[in-house]
Amino acid sequence: MKNTCNTIDEYIAQFPADQQQLLQATREVIRKAAPEATEAISYQMPTFRYHGNLIHFARFKNHLGIYPGPDAIVHYQAELAKYKTSKGAIQLPLNEELPQQLLEKIVHFNMQKMKEKAEAGSKKKTKG
Repeated sequence: MKNTCNTIDEYIAQFPADQQQLLQATREVIRKAAPEATEAISYQMPTFRYHGNLIHFARFKNHLGIYPGPDAIVHYQAELAKYKTSKGAIQLPLNEELPQQLLEKIVHFNMQKMKEKAEAGSKKKTKG
């Protein structure tokens, strides 16, 4: 969808009810895995932020796109083998159940990585 949305609620609302269910379920898995993260729209996609962009997701005609970045995809490549992936994206087929546990692990991985990066950045500032 090409509409510009300001909130994840607006993004989800633009889809038919049957498609909203998957988007809301994805949102809830991420929200549960990262309660400290804030919601936003970035690149016209639902985004969760935690010391930067944590993860994005978007509904397409034939798949649900998950965008955790390249490090998470490399780290979980064995578990992601059954899905189509690229450098920073995972395509989840719409006719399969949402892999909730895998999505939670990816979110936790990214949170840890981003937290460490933020802490390293704050240590550099205090040294100078």
